Amino acid sequence: MLLLRCPLPLLLLLLLPLGSRPQKLPTRDEELFQMQIRDKAFFHDSSVIPDGAEISSYLFRDTPKRYFFVVEEDNTPLAVTVTPCDAPLEWKLSVQELPEEASGEGSGDPEPLEQQKQQITNEEGTELFSYKGNDVEYFVSSSSPSGLYQLDLLSTEKDTHFKVYATTTPESDQPYPELPYDPRIDVTSLGRTTVTLAWKPSPTASLLRQPIQYCIVINKEHNFKSLCAVEAKLSSDDAFMMAPKPGLDFSPFDFAHFGFPADNNAGKERGFLKSSKFGRQTSPKLRVDLHRVCIGNKNIFTVSDLKPDTQYYFDMFAVNTNTNMSTAYVGTFARTKEEAKQKTVELKDGKVTDVFIKRKGAKFLRFAPVSSHQKVTFSVHCCLDAVQIQVRRDGKLLLSQSVEGVRQFQLRGKAKAKYLIRLKGSKKGASMLKILATTRPNKQSFPSLPEDTRIKAFDKLRTCSSVTVAWLGTQERNKFCIYKREVDDNYNEEQKKREQNQCLGPDTRKKSEKVLCKYFHSQNIQKAVTTETIRGLQPGKSYLLDVYVIGHGGHSVKYQSKLVKTRKFC
Repeated sequence: MLLLRCPLPLLLLLLLPLGSRPQKLPTRDEELFQMQIRDKAFFHDSSVIPDGAEISSYLFRDTPKRYFFVVEEDNTPLAVTVTPCDAPLEWKLSVQELPEEASGEGSGDPEPLEQQKQQITNEEGTELFSYKGNDVEYFVSSSSPSGLYQLDLLSTEKDTHFKVYATTTPESDQPYPELPYDPRIDVTSLGRTTVTLAWKPSPTASLLRQPIQYCIVINKEHNFKSLCAVEAKLSSDDAFMMAPKPGLDFSPFDFAHFGFPADNNAGKERGFLKSSKFGRQTSPKLRVDLHRVCIGNKNIFTVSDLKPDTQYYFDMFAVNTNTNMSTAYVGTFARTKEEAKQKTVELKDGKVTDVFIKRKGAKFLRFAPVSSHQKVTFSVHCCLDAVQIQVRRDGKLLLSQSVEGVRQFQLRGKAKAKYLIRLKGSKKGASMLKILATTRPNKQSFPSLPEDTRIKAFDKLRTCSSVTVAWLGTQERNKFCIYKREVDDNYNEEQKKREQNQCLGPDTRKKSEKVLCKYFHSQNIQKAVTTETIRGLQPGKSYLLDVYVIGHGGHSVKYQSKLVKTRKFC
């Protein structure tokens, strides 16, 4: 095992910074010291690597860091894993013989610290392994010699996090989930906004029955080689770094030495320490271009809400929920399919065109006047919910508005101009509308409407056989037709709303439902009000009343329906 009965002077030497000035060894409580050795949290504040525990730490750019561990017996199995997070690392593992016991220890007189330090550091040691890059890299040996092992790490690119794991029992520990014989992620289905992924389960879950969950990471930039790299990316919006919490990465001495306040509550005040799904410390401020989701032990998953014709990178990590350590599958990438090309509808000058738009859908229309023109008029009649309209002339945006009911837009014309109209439907449901484009200002197929298209019923004028209603008109002389239909007493507003298709004209009604038609207008807009009494109704019955206004071109628009009820007793 690591750290077995390491000589006291040597251990104290390893726990102090390499740059310490010569000093006498301090006295200590042996029982308390041994208890600290057994506590793995103690090692996060030292340069000693514990046996069988992953440690997290931080490297400042161009500032090397050295870790130690002791193997006391020859032919000991050994495994060391180094995980770079957000920057490539240079690291080297070397070993040298343990120094002999100090001769003065038996007499109680400790040797000077500088003399012990020279015993260890004056020798270069034998290099066992070295690596430079950002991959998760391993050193594994089935038979390692006894000695003092040194792990030297350096980041030349930037300040960075990293993780180290070392063990002398690699066969029994197995803290990292094992990858299947084929560790690739397969793209089994590809759509415009979805990608379905599948992968083979980890043998750690299927054979060893250990608790494994799979976490997927999606982004548009590149694949990640470790979950540590993902977490570093998620926290990269912090101004400098996600300051390590005292007792985990740095001691209070390190905070003061490197300019951080030695305050145990500093992390809480900044608000950046938050438990993630993996149980690690991550920043709550997520980048919008990087998403992760843990899906339990399933080995197939569909990623949805993606953008069409966009390349995404997908990474899969098997996480051992007992050890909280993870292994990366071989990442993949895929480009979502393009949006289906919209068919553009050609508009003819002065002719009404019916348009149907699916929920959240869009339609494109094109208007190319054959003759020169000073102005162009677009008239829109929305049958159901509001529609978003955009008009571009030769690529330049001229109009962008939400339209309800009947609206008319007059735009400045231009010789040989071409107009592209984009209509976007409602989120609530499908949309229907009629649109007319013309270069002739007097060509108006749609009738003008007042701002208020409600029908008002006068309760005091109700009788057992009649109701009196009123509605607003305009300054333009139009034809108004009123229709009635008997409905059940349980007819409600929801049913009425479903029938509010303003584009359905009088030609869809039965002749028996027609009450009358009349022409009406007023030059004084304040007096453009008309009333009508509908007779011949049955006592205590409910009726649905509709008023249609018909324009010069024969196109009709329906006012809002009105539900009325005659008196039962008179």
